[in-house]
Amino acid sequence: MTSQPAAPAVPPKSPSKLREWAGTIGIFGGVYLLVNTFLYQGFYVPSESMLPTLTVGDQFYAAKYAYGYSRFSTPFVPLPIGSGRIPAGLPQRGDIVVFRKAGEESDLVKRIVGLPGDRLRWTDGRLFINGVLVEREKVRDITYRAQSGTIVQAVEYRETLPGGRQHLILEQTDSGMADNTPEYVVPEGHLFMAGDNRDNSGDSRFLNDVGYVPLERVLGRVGTVAFTRNGCSAEEGLACPGGGWFDRLFRSVE
Repeated sequence: MTSQPAAPAVPPKSPSKLREWAGTIGIFGGVYLLVNTFLYQGFYVPSESMLPTLTVGDQFYAAKYAYGYSRFSTPFVPLPIGSGRIPAGLPQRGDIVVFRKAGEESDLVKRIVGLPGDRLRWTDGRLFINGVLVEREKVRDITYRAQSGTIVQAVEYRETLPGGRQHLILEQTDSGMADNTPEYVVPEGHLFMAGDNRDNSGDSRFLNDVGYVPLERVLGRVGTVAFTRNGCSAEEGLACPGGGWFDRLFRSVE
Protein backbone atom coordinates (compact mmCIF):
# COMPACT_ATOMS: atom_id res chain seq x y z
CA MET A 1 0.00 0.00 0.00
CA THR A 2 1.46 3.32 -1.06
CA SER A 3 0.91 6.44 0.98
CA GLN A 4 -0.55 9.61 -0.55
CA PRO A 5 1.81 12.55 -0.80
CA ALA A 6 1.13 15.17 1.83
CA ALA A 7 -0.55 18.40 0.68
CA PRO A 8 1.86 21.28 0.54
CA ALA A 9 1.62 23.55 3.54
CA VAL A 10 -0.05 26.91 2.98
CA PRO A 11 2.34 29.58 4.07
CA PRO A 12 0.82 32.05 6.54
CA LYS A 13 0.02 35.50 5.25
CA SER A 14 2.90 37.79 5.82
CA PRO A 15 2.40 40.79 8.14
CA SER A 16 2.89 43.07 5.14
CA LYS A 17 -0.01 41.37 3.29
CA LEU A 18 -2.28 41.74 6.31
CA ARG A 19 -1.34 45.42 6.61
CA GLU A 20 -2.14 45.87 2.92
CA TRP A 21 -5.62 44.36 3.35
CA ALA A 22 -6.24 46.41 6.50
CA GLY A 23 -5.13 49.56 4.70
CA THR A 24 -7.48 48.89 1.77
CA ILE A 25 -10.43 48.27 4.09
CA GLY A 26 -9.56 51.39 6.05
CA ILE A 27 -9.47 53.53 2.90
CA PHE A 28 -12.84 52.25 1.68
CA GLY A 29 -14.30 52.71 5.17
CA GLY A 30 -12.98 56.25 5.35
CA VAL A 31 -14.36 57.16 1.92
CA TYR A 32 -17.74 55.65 2.83
CA LEU A 33 -17.86 57.66 6.06
CA LEU A 34 -16.87 60.90 4.32
CA VAL A 35 -19.45 60.48 1.54
CA ASN A 36 -22.24 59.55 3.99
CA THR A 37 -21.37 62.43 6.31
CA PHE A 38 -20.65 65.27 3.91
CA LEU A 39 -22.15 64.44 0.49
CA TYR A 40 -24.96 61.87 0.15
CA GLN A 41 -26.50 59.27 2.42
CA GLY A 42 -28.76 56.50 1.17
CA PHE A 43 -32.22 55.84 2.64
CA TYR A 44 -35.29 53.88 1.65
CA VAL A 45 -38.98 54.61 2.27
CA PRO A 46 -40.65 52.15 4.69
CA SER A 47 -44.17 53.62 4.83
CA GLU A 48 -46.90 55.25 2.74
CA SER A 49 -46.82 58.61 4.53
CA MET A 50 -45.35 60.45 1.51
CA LEU A 51 -47.60 59.02 -1.21
CA PRO A 52 -47.89 59.89 -4.05
CA THR A 53 -44.47 61.60 -4.07
CA LEU A 54 -42.51 58.75 -2.45
CA THR A 55 -43.68 55.14 -2.39
CA VAL A 56 -42.83 52.21 -0.14
CA GLY A 57 -39.45 50.79 -1.14
CA ASP A 58 -38.11 53.90 -2.88
CA GLN A 59 -34.34 54.19 -2.54
CA PHE A 60 -33.03 57.75 -2.50
CA TYR A 61 -29.91 59.65 -1.54
CA ALA A 62 -30.23 62.77 0.60
CA ALA A 63 -27.88 65.69 -0.11
CA LYS A 64 -26.09 66.22 3.21
CA TYR A 65 -24.48 69.52 2.19
CA ALA A 66 -27.76 71.28 1.28
CA TYR A 67 -28.20 73.16 4.57
CA GLY A 68 -24.77 72.88 6.16
CA TYR A 69 -23.76 70.30 8.77
CA SER A 70 -24.80 69.59 12.34
CA ARG A 71 -23.75 67.12 15.03
CA PHE A 72 -26.34 64.71 13.55
CA SER A 73 -24.79 64.68 10.08
CA THR A 74 -22.65 61.61 10.65
CA PRO A 75 -24.47 58.25 10.27
CA PHE A 76 -22.73 56.99 13.42
CA VAL A 77 -21.65 58.98 16.49
CA PRO A 78 -22.65 62.68 16.64
CA LEU A 79 -20.10 65.19 15.43
CA PRO A 80 -18.51 67.23 18.25
CA ILE A 81 -19.54 70.62 16.86
CA GLY A 82 -22.17 71.76 19.36
CA SER A 83 -25.66 72.91 18.41
CA GLY A 84 -26.82 74.56 15.21
CA ARG A 85 -25.46 74.11 11.67
CA ILE A 86 -22.10 74.94 10.06
CA PRO A 87 -22.42 76.87 7.82
CA ALA A 88 -25.90 77.97 8.81
CA GLY A 89 -28.51 77.10 6.20
CA LEU A 90 -32.30 77.35 6.29
CA PRO A 91 -34.39 74.95 4.15
CA GLN A 92 -37.15 76.29 1.95
CA ARG A 93 -40.83 75.67 2.50
CA GLY A 94 -41.78 72.72 0.32
CA ASP A 95 -38.44 70.89 0.52
CA ILE A 96 -38.54 67.15 1.21
CA VAL A 97 -36.02 66.30 3.92
CA VAL A 98 -34.77 63.44 6.06
CA PHE A 99 -34.52 64.22 9.75
CA ARG A 100 -33.59 62.44 12.96
CA LYS A 101 -36.63 62.00 15.19
CA ALA A 102 -36.01 62.85 18.84
CA GLY A 103 -36.44 60.14 21.46
CA GLU A 104 -36.48 57.12 19.16
CA GLU A 105 -33.48 58.44 17.18
CA SER A 106 -35.01 57.04 13.98
CA ASP A 107 -34.87 58.76 10.58
CA LEU A 108 -38.05 60.06 8.93
CA VAL A 109 -38.75 61.68 5.56
CA LYS A 110 -41.39 64.43 5.30
CA ARG A 111 -42.09 67.75 3.58
CA ILE A 112 -41.39 71.09 5.23
CA VAL A 113 -44.59 73.14 5.33
CA GLY A 114 -43.71 75.52 8.15
CA LEU A 115 -40.63 77.67 8.81
CA PRO A 116 -39.61 79.40 12.07
CA GLY A 117 -42.31 81.87 13.12
CA ASP A 118 -45.00 80.48 10.80
CA ARG A 119 -48.53 79.93 12.08
CA LEU A 120 -50.27 76.81 10.73
CA ARG A 121 -53.62 75.13 11.23
CA TRP A 122 -55.88 72.65 9.47
CA THR A 123 -59.62 73.35 9.26
CA ASP A 124 -61.86 70.77 7.56
CA GLY A 125 -58.80 69.26 5.89
CA ARG A 126 -57.56 72.58 4.48
CA LEU A 127 -54.17 73.97 5.42
CA PHE A 128 -53.82 77.62 6.46
CA ILE A 129 -50.36 79.22 6.72
CA ASN A 130 -50.13 82.59 8.45
CA GLY A 131 -53.88 82.97 8.13
CA VAL A 132 -53.96 82.35 4.35
CA LEU A 133 -55.70 79.32 2.86
CA VAL A 134 -53.26 77.16 0.91
CA GLU A 135 -54.58 76.56 -2.60
CA ARG A 136 -55.24 73.00 -3.74
CA GLU A 137 -56.56 71.81 -7.10
CA LYS A 138 -58.15 68.41 -7.64
CA VAL A 139 -56.17 66.21 -10.05
CA ARG A 140 -58.09 62.92 -9.93
CA ASP A 141 -59.91 60.36 -7.82
CA ILE A 142 -57.67 57.40 -7.13
CA THR A 143 -58.21 53.86 -5.86
CA TYR A 144 -55.16 51.80 -4.94
CA ARG A 145 -54.04 48.84 -2.86
CA ALA A 146 -52.19 49.87 0.28
CA GLN A 147 -49.14 48.00 1.55
CA SER A 148 -51.41 46.22 4.04
CA GLY A 149 -53.58 44.90 1.19
CA THR A 150 -56.47 47.24 1.98
CA ILE A 151 -58.18 49.00 -0.95
CA VAL A 152 -57.97 52.76 -0.41
CA GLN A 153 -60.02 55.47 -2.11
CA ALA A 154 -58.56 58.96 -2.09
CA VAL A 155 -58.42 62.23 -3.98
CA GLU A 156 -55.15 63.47 -5.43
CA TYR A 157 -54.69 67.25 -5.23
CA ARG A 158 -52.00 69.63 -6.41
CA GLU A 159 -51.16 71.88 -3.47
CA THR A 160 -49.48 75.27 -3.92
CA LEU A 161 -47.55 76.54 -0.91
CA PRO A 162 -46.77 80.23 -0.26
CA GLY A 163 -43.99 81.14 -2.65
CA GLY A 164 -45.42 79.03 -5.48
CA ARG A 165 -43.95 75.59 -4.74
CA GLN A 166 -46.35 72.88 -5.96
CA HIS A 167 -46.60 69.21 -5.08
CA LEU A 168 -49.16 66.40 -5.03
CA ILE A 169 -50.98 65.26 -1.90
CA LEU A 170 -53.52 62.53 -1.14
CA GLU A 171 -56.66 63.09 0.95
CA GLN A 172 -58.97 60.24 1.95
CA THR A 173 -61.27 62.58 3.86
CA ASP A 174 -61.45 66.17 5.08
CA SER A 175 -62.73 65.12 8.49
CA GLY A 176 -59.98 62.84 9.74
CA MET A 177 -58.27 62.89 13.12
CA ALA A 178 -55.74 65.56 12.06
CA ASP A 179 -58.00 67.58 9.72
CA ASN A 180 -59.09 70.04 12.41
CA THR A 181 -56.23 71.24 14.54
CA PRO A 182 -55.32 74.09 16.87
CA GLU A 183 -53.01 76.77 15.54
CA TYR A 184 -49.34 75.82 15.63
CA VAL A 185 -46.65 78.47 15.97
CA VAL A 186 -43.28 77.16 14.81
CA PRO A 187 -40.56 78.04 17.35
CA GLU A 188 -37.34 79.72 16.32
CA GLY A 189 -34.80 77.19 15.10
CA HIS A 190 -37.48 74.61 14.30
CA LEU A 191 -39.44 73.35 11.29
CA PHE A 192 -42.94 71.96 10.79
CA MET A 193 -43.18 68.72 8.80
CA ALA A 194 -46.17 67.10 7.06
CA GLY A 195 -46.56 63.95 5.00
CA ASP A 196 -48.05 64.23 1.52
CA ASN A 197 -50.44 61.37 2.38
CA ARG A 198 -52.23 63.67 4.78
CA ASP A 199 -54.56 61.13 6.41
CA ASN A 200 -51.85 58.50 6.84
CA SER A 201 -48.85 60.36 8.24
CA GLY A 202 -47.41 60.78 11.70
CA ASP A 203 -45.86 64.24 11.49
CA SER A 204 -45.54 67.59 13.26
CA ARG A 205 -49.31 67.85 13.73
CA PHE A 206 -48.83 65.33 16.54
CA LEU A 207 -46.88 67.35 19.09
CA ASN A 208 -46.43 64.44 21.50
CA ASP A 209 -44.82 62.34 18.79
CA VAL A 210 -42.92 64.16 16.03
CA GLY A 211 -43.80 67.75 16.91
CA TYR A 212 -41.63 70.69 15.90
CA VAL A 213 -38.33 69.48 14.43
CA PRO A 214 -35.10 71.26 15.46
CA LEU A 215 -33.23 72.51 12.42
CA GLU A 216 -30.06 70.75 13.56
CA ARG A 217 -31.82 67.37 13.25
CA VAL A 218 -32.31 67.73 9.49
CA LEU A 219 -29.94 65.28 7.76
CA GLY A 220 -30.37 66.27 4.11
CA ARG A 221 -32.59 67.23 1.20
CA VAL A 222 -34.29 64.73 -1.12
CA GLY A 223 -34.36 65.52 -4.83
CA THR A 224 -34.29 62.25 -6.75
CA VAL A 225 -35.43 58.65 -6.31
CA ALA A 226 -32.75 56.26 -7.61
CA PHE A 227 -35.00 53.20 -7.89
CA THR A 228 -37.70 51.33 -5.99
CA ARG A 229 -37.47 47.96 -4.28
CA ASN A 230 -41.16 47.08 -4.28
CA GLY A 231 -42.58 48.45 -7.55
CA CYS A 232 -46.34 48.70 -7.97
CA SER A 233 -48.13 46.62 -10.61
CA ALA A 234 -51.43 48.16 -11.66
CA GLU A 235 -54.43 45.87 -11.14
CA GLU A 236 -57.75 46.14 -12.93
CA GLY A 237 -59.62 49.11 -11.49
CA LEU A 238 -56.65 50.09 -9.29
CA ALA A 239 -53.88 52.63 -9.82
CA CYS A 240 -50.27 52.99 -8.69
CA PRO A 241 -50.13 56.34 -6.85
CA GLY A 242 -46.45 56.90 -7.58
CA GLY A 243 -46.13 54.86 -10.76
CA GLY A 244 -44.57 51.46 -11.40
CA TRP A 245 -41.00 50.13 -11.43
CA PHE A 246 -39.73 52.05 -14.44
CA ASP A 247 -41.56 55.25 -13.44
CA ARG A 248 -39.41 55.38 -10.28
CA LEU A 249 -35.98 55.06 -11.95
CA PHE A 250 -34.00 58.28 -11.36
CA ARG A 251 -37.23 60.17 -10.81
CA SER A 252 -37.05 63.76 -9.66
CA VAL A 253 -39.38 64.62 -6.80
CA GLU A 254 -41.03 67.98 -6.17
